Amino acid sequence: MAMAMTKAHLPSDYRGGADATPASNAPRVLWLSPSMRPLARVQAEALRGRGVDVLLVTTDQHPESDSARDYELVLDPRLRSASTWLAAQRRIREHRPDVVIAELVCDPRWIPLAGRAPRVQLVHDERRENGLAPRRCCARALFDWWGSRSAATLTYSNYAAIAVASRQDVAGTAVNVAPLCSDLDPTLVPPFVGPEERRDFVIAGRLGPHKNIDIVLEAWQRHVDGGSWRGDELLLIGDGPLVIRTLPAYVRWRPGTYRYVDVVDTLAAAKGSIVHYCGASQSGVQLLSMQLGVAPIVSPVGGLPEYQPAILPPVGVHDVAGLTAAFDELSEPLTATLRGAAAARHYADSFAVDHAVDGLLNVLTAVGRQAGKASA
Repeated sequence: MAMAMTKAHLPSDYRGGADATPASNAPRVLWLSPSMRPLARVQAEALRGRGVDVLLVTTDQHPESDSARDYELVLDPRLRSASTWLAAQRRIREHRPDVVIAELVCDPRWIPLAGRAPRVQLVHDERRENGLAPRRCCARALFDWWGSRSAATLTYSNYAAIAVASRQDVAGTAVNVAPLCSDLDPTLVPPFVGPEERRDFVIAGRLGPHKNIDIVLEAWQRHVDGGSWRGDELLLIGDGPLVIRTLPAYVRWRPGTYRYVDVVDTLAAAKGSIVHYCGASQSGVQLLSMQLGVAPIVSPVGGLPEYQPAILPPVGVHDVAGLTAAFDELSEPLTATLRGAAAARHYADSFAVDHAVDGLLNVLTAVGRQAGKASA
């Protein structure tokens, strides 16, 4: 199992910068990402800054969607929009990709867009559906076959790499691991928040059963009833199948989808971010929290420990007392600020977008080189 974590080799005529002109020998990349538009954008722009010519094909389904950027092609997933798909195929043919990235593609109409160029499949999660609607048997067989013909598979944690290695859509492909970065544009990160402005704890994202909400609320109640509570609230931010008859004291829920611009200041000022999941491969919320300088509280499941700073050890999934102690410790503003600073340093040193793109570019370069040898 290859681990694509080393420094990538850049084109000899690379010209850096956010608006870099593609280098003459840089790979032309087609990135198919129907549902992960913000994360794909952050990485695509970092690749473009290194001289890689990237065409991102996506949709407007993500809450962070806005007007298309010059390297984006935005498709309408509705069945009546056949003309936009034909136009997309023409644009892709003009792009002449050397390598294709396929990220959570679950609609058969996307398969022809990939063409015959060697393909890298991005697998985020050990769960095959990854939160998407369950596939029918015929569709699963099709995507198993299509995935198994990929030149390489890329995952974002060692845990996920091991968990998916025997899946039919992955088996037989070279499995690589690269760091996951936050999907928040680095230019939108607010200034680091000091102790005088630190307040509250947050749970953000899709509020499904994996968030371990019942255990979190029990620990929160113990924290509020104990001697370390400093008047903070526990903020639930996001949508999902969360069923709570009555919220405990000092818990507020802001339901619905959100854009980062509406919540980023609240998230950055938190004393702690609760990522105490009972099942996960890795978590974008954990990465976002560290990027914002907020201490994440995680459990030891899945890939979460791989990303966690050593100064913030995981707390057992059912360890109510341990989670209460974490609330108690981080309720002190200076402690929360120092732990948040350590998390921010850890993110910058290991998971910022440049580190993620190093790993991705290694895989793209290797796949392109293999394809070149095969055609020679």
